[in-house]
Amino acid sequence: MLFFRAILYMFELKKIISSLFMPLPALLIIGFIGLSLIMFTAKRKSGCFIVLFSLCGLFLISFQPISSRLLMPLERQYTVFLPTDQSIDYVMVLGSGHVVDDQIPPTSELSRTALVRLTEGIRIMRMYPGSKLILSGYSGGSEFSHARMLAQVALALGVPKSEIILLETAKDTWEEARQAAAFVQQKKLVLVTSASHMERALYEFRSAGLNPMPAPTNFLAQKHIYQPWEKYAPKARYLEQTERYWYETMGHIWQVLRDWVTGYEAAQGSKHAITVDDPSQQ
Repeated sequence: MLFFRAILYMFELKKIISSLFMPLPALLIIGFIGLSLIMFTAKRKSGCFIVLFSLCGLFLISFQPISSRLLMPLERQYTVFLPTDQSIDYVMVLGSGHVVDDQIPPTSELSRTALVRLTEGIRIMRMYPGSKLILSGYSGGSEFSHARMLAQVALALGVPKSEIILLETAKDTWEEARQAAAFVQQKKLVLVTSASHMERALYEFRSAGLNPMPAPTNFLAQKHIYQPWEKYAPKARYLEQTERYWYETMGHIWQVLRDWVTGYEAAQGSKHAITVDDPSQQ
């Protein structure tokens, strides 16, 4: 319990542990273990099987029929956002990484995922004159917050500064949801994030008391690939699909574990309060 609680309150430790369990680093670690057995022990046969397992695993997670089949059900839970008759007050774009480099254009300083999310957010915002664009994300060790980098590109694309709201300290979706809830309250909100991340994001926002309209974007998995050299050759983009599936699966497991830990602590605190404060129990 203490171990899970420590991870719960240490953002960096959580990220380090989760990164080691991603498919590519995990299979590479397994492969190096197999090589070590071959080179430094007499268990060469076992080492060969371990290396073979690692190589087969790398092939399979980079294989389109497998990666797309894993990711597509996760991405297609929510359809693309379509205009509605009701008014929209806020459009919130969740952050997803950047670099700071004066020698490249601002659009290249954002990660591909962040740029796709931002353009979708701006597209939806322009459907509803008077709505505000909420941009979130912390600095991640760089000199500028991710929210500010998003705003820089949004301004370049014609979004007025007065219609942009920045959340510059939110590190993850849990914090983004709770910071947004502070001023969105009961107003209408559209939530823009990657299709694979939408289910987890909606869970966090609903637990914070909000009920946003989903606007999924950055769809990666496709089934309409007909060229055999594209479909059956292992590629990095298919590896990315498997990684997204596994990342979101771990994120869901983390949500369940986090809620169990916090719920257990709340129950223990309530039990302790009854024991101390209730005269009938003394």
